[in-house]
Order: sequence, then structure tokens, then C-alpha cells
Amino acid sequence: MDLDWSAQDLEFRDEVRTFFKDHLTDDIRAAGRLMTSVYADHEASMEWQAILHAKGWAAPAWPVEYGGCGWTVLQRYIFTRERVAAGAPPVSPMGIQMCGPAIIGHGTQAQKDYFLPRMLSGEHFWCQGYSEPESGSDLASLQMEALHDGDDLICTGTKIWTTHADVANWIFCLVRTTKSDKPQKGITFVLIDMTTPGISVRPIVSPSGEHIQNQVFFDQVRVPKANIVGQIDQGWTVAKYLLEFERGGVAYAPELQERLSRIEAYVREHPRGDAFEAKLAACRARLQVLEVLEFRVMSGHGDARLNAAGPSAMKVLGTEISQHITELALEAASSWGRSYQPDATRPGGHIHLPYASGLIGPELGAVAGAHYLNDRAGSIYAGSNEIQRGIIAKAALGL
Repeated sequence: MDLDWSAQDLEFRDEVRTFFKDHLTDDIRAAGRLMTSVYADHEASMEWQAILHAKGWAAPAWPVEYGGCGWTVLQRYIFTRERVAAGAPPVSPMGIQMCGPAIIGHGTQAQKDYFLPRMLSGEHFWCQGYSEPESGSDLASLQMEALHDGDDLICTGTKIWTTHADVANWIFCLVRTTKSDKPQKGITFVLIDMTTPGISVRPIVSPSGEHIQNQVFFDQVRVPKANIVGQIDQGWTVAKYLLEFERGGVAYAPELQERLSRIEAYVREHPRGDAFEAKLAACRARLQVLEVLEFRVMSGHGDARLNAAGPSAMKVLGTEISQHITELALEAASSWGRSYQPDATRPGGHIHLPYASGLIGPELGAVAGAHYLNDRAGSIYAGSNEIQRGIIAKAALGL
């Protein structure tokens, strides 16, 4: 595998770098730099998406005919690396990176024509209705009921840990349309307007004090069958297709390298001793391993086992290294990392706990504590890392 950039790659990199320099405002950069989870400040993220959409760069991985860029996998990687280096926040992944590919891969032409342009523009902001109180990592055990009523489904049940349901106007859901001997059978993938009568949202405040997660209740919500993606009772196929994008559809390494670099820059001015320097070096080495894995998976040149297990391996390594980096940030910040000052950061949701106003100590310390708490979920969401290791064992090792 050739890791050298070609002249065309470098030309593309310079084009992207110039665009970021010309269009990123100080406020949007701050929102990217001061993120405390995988979700950026909502207002800043939407503003940035509008800028990208005007350029035609909102959905780099989509086919050109649906508003994508027509970029190669390597160009998308370069774009991600330059975005992180420039301090730009990501756009919300729920629509463009997850629901969008599901509609492109399994939706009708009418669904593509209606939903995809509104997803790109930000007119439709999406959330994901997968997990239920008794169905998390064992997603196939979900029980939210959808009864047939002519051209509609009548949906009743609840979804939990629903990110940004408080600001979303659409949700993609897995519902049970048929009870079967096998839990994966009888599940349907459906798109639901959040303004439909019978839907209510209850906030879940995280330990960091942020309101990002929610529980959503559906009380006999009427949904047109025209909003079913794929076939009735065959939603598990769509769900698995979507999860490939959630687990390994984007590269982890560029963002993690930037976060580690910030810690390294901090300890150059505030030394923490040789032992801590060794921890940083070990983490940098693990990141290089992850980056090479991502290159191999994205290039598509690996063997069949790597291609099958790659997204799961990326998810395991990416989330566990991310959690480790939050621990290193706390150690580097020392006592400053114990302060609770969310007003000095740009979290992905509103703060619901009382806090003192104003930055106390270094910026690293303000972000470290909240990011540590938020990142505990990284090894659980998108299928827990224990589940991913099972997939790797089966796909790569034949166990």
C-alpha cells in the first residue's frame, strides 16, 4: 500500500485548506475546538453545514447524482483531516452520514427526491430511533409496535438515548410490524415526522450536565407506509446497512491525532514528567496503527476478512483510543480538570446544571472533564465493543 500523496492529492488538499481558511469564522472554529463529545454545538454545526452545502461539500460520501462530491475515499480522508486541523466542527451524523446512505441504498425514488435535498440543506434535522429501555446492544429484541391500518402504520412504544430528539424534526425508527420466532424478522425501518400528533420527548441530562440525549414516546402515532424504507418486515437489512456507516463510515484517526496534539502542546508548556511523556508516545503509536488500518479498510485492497471486520475494528480501536485520550487530558490538566465550567466549552446540547461563569484555568481543563464523562458512551453506542469483538472473531478469525 502506497502511503505517499500524489500531486493531485496535494492539489486537492490545498484547495480544501484554502476553503476552510476563507469560510471558517472564529465562532465556528471555537465550536469545533471546544467540543465535549462527538456532537458539536447545534447552532454552529448548522451554520457550518449551510456553508458546506452552498459549496456542494455537505455530503462528501454521497453519489454525485444525489448531491455528493464524487470524491475518492482518499479525498474524503484528506477532507476530514483538513477539517479537524482547521478546527471546523463536524455536521450532525444522523442525517447525512447515516439515514442518507440508508435512503440512497434502500429507499424509493420518491423518498430520495423528497428527503435527500432537505437533509443536505438542513431543513430536515434527523435523530435515530433504535435503542429502547430493554433493547440496547440486543437491538433485535426491540418492541415498539407498528400496526397496519390501511395505508398507514400506527406506532406505539418508546425509544431512548435519542440524540438531539429535542431539536430534530424527523426521526428514523426501527419498529416491530410482525412477531416472529426470530427477533430479526418482522422489523421495519420507517421515517417519522417528529411533529406528528402522539409524539412526546423527555430530556435525559448526562453526568456532564448536558441535554443531548432524550427518551421519545409514541402514542398511536400514524405514519404513512410511503415512509417505509425497504420492505415491510425487512428493516433489519436496512439497519445493518446503516450501522456499517455508523461504526466505520468515517475515519477516527484525524480527530484523535488533533486531540492528542493539543495535549502534547499543553505539556510542553506545563511538563508532567517522563512517565507521562511515555504515555503520550504510546498513545501516538496506537494512533498510527489505527490510521494504517483505516487506510487499508478505506482503500478496499485488504482481503475479504479485513473488509468484513474492518468497520468493527475501526470502531473498537477508535472509541477506546478516544477514551484513553480523555484520560490523558485529565491527567495533563491535573486539578484544573476537576472544575465544572461548561460555559467555557461548546457542548452539543444545553446545560441543565448550575455552574460558575467564566473560564477558570487553562482551556484544556475546562474541556477535559466533560469530554471524559461523555466519552464513556463511546464503547457502547453503535453496537457495544463487546459485540464488535464478536463480529471480528466471526468475520476475521472464523470462530
